[in-house]
Amino acid sequence: MASFALFLFTLLVLSSSCCHAIGNNKTLLSLASRIGINYGKLGNNLPSPYQSINLIRSIKAGHVKLYDADPETLKILSQTNLYVTIMVPNDQIISVGADQAAADNWINTNVIPYYPQTKIRFVLVGNEILSYSSDQDKKIWSSLVPAMRKIVNSLRAKGIHNIKVGTPLAMDALRSSFPPSRGTFREEISGPVMLPLLKFLNGTNSFFFLDVYPYFPWSIDPVNNHLDFALFESNSTYTDPQTGLVYTNLLDQMLDSVIFAMTKLGYPNIRLAISETGWPNAGDIDETGANVLNAATYNRNLIRKMTANPPLGTPARRGSPIPTFLFSLFNENQKPGSGTERHWGILNPDGTQIYDIDFSGTRPVSSFGSLPKPSNNVPFKGNVWCVAVEGASEAELGQALNIACGRSNATCAALAPGRECYAPVSVTWHASYAFSSFWAEFRNQSSRCYFNGLARETTTNPGNERCKFPSVAL
Repeated sequence: MASFALFLFTLLVLSSSCCHAIGNNKTLLSLASRIGINYGKLGNNLPSPYQSINLIRSIKAGHVKLYDADPETLKILSQTNLYVTIMVPNDQIISVGADQAAADNWINTNVIPYYPQTKIRFVLVGNEILSYSSDQDKKIWSSLVPAMRKIVNSLRAKGIHNIKVGTPLAMDALRSSFPPSRGTFREEISGPVMLPLLKFLNGTNSFFFLDVYPYFPWSIDPVNNHLDFALFESNSTYTDPQTGLVYTNLLDQMLDSVIFAMTKLGYPNIRLAISETGWPNAGDIDETGANVLNAATYNRNLIRKMTANPPLGTPARRGSPIPTFLFSLFNENQKPGSGTERHWGILNPDGTQIYDIDFSGTRPVSSFGSLPKPSNNVPFKGNVWCVAVEGASEAELGQALNIACGRSNATCAALAPGRECYAPVSVTWHASYAFSSFWAEFRNQSSRCYFNGLARETTTNPGNERCKFPSVAL
């Protein structure tokens, strides 16, 4: 996520950024007025693609964004009126960027067999590639725009002109994002990557796709940041000291910081599209504000904002429609990382709604049923342990136990025969101790209480008088 530190602002062409011609493409105008959904598949309990597409139709989403170009899903989508976004995987960007034949093959394999029956409207090259910075990742950075150009060349060679090509970036592409007028791209990507990317987007009349989550900057300091401002519920405003623009919500601030960053590189008029946004419906104990009520509030208000007619835009770009994809269709139980990673869905795996939502934006918010009042809108204070989930496979727990105990001799010393935590002798007991001990020892090094889905956090002390489980104090 982007830093909210203050940096110098250069006021540049603000007046030219407020009024942007959208163009004459009616398909893209219709895209801008409807809400899409991200359809991820990182779960072992999700419905089939056929069932999932029917669920997307039932919630009346206008578009579906895939994280691949799955043939089965694309064939099913040909029987619908849904607009479709597909993605070139990160690990194919270098090969596509280096060879026009590779780009032609990708289009011939993933677009031509389905188009135009399947209404493919966007091809996104990679996913948040600027968020990764290893030497290999930086090779992908330099291949990004060449790959995008070659994909466009392939499409045009086939006579296809109404599929736009872009790439979704996260807010961490910015060095500074607050106040919005000081929005600036990171130095290491500004010249080598962002300038060519913006030139490409401008020349092809495409969109700057942004994954933007107000939850994250709000949750950095939930005591002093106002939750209502992040949820579009606030009566208070923030005025940018440089521009005088008045903000009523955190999302607009984040979007405008990108507009100002693009403006400083000489591209004030590139259209924005939100490739991902949402709010987690649950999370780990230390993930404040991740609950169903906040998720429902954010997404309902977001849809109402983005479907307003005429379009609202943002303070820096009034009246501009912003194509928006909600994240996500399902809770995906195999996503690694913190608990929120697995809890962004609007639907349960059985297809029932986690909370009522109306993708048309016409249903009054007051008509939705009440939801449980959350208890985690303020940070939890107390001890937390990490234990094995109920019903976990003993074989898998045994493997995870060996991994947890293998990093440090101290982690599992108390589990040795005759030591205080050896009994009861069970895989589940030993794994729970190892998980708690490992997490307490290495949490400051970004370890999570997850262990490939075998562990969960608890506020109930799992130890006994003889065996004291290590805990994390929040």
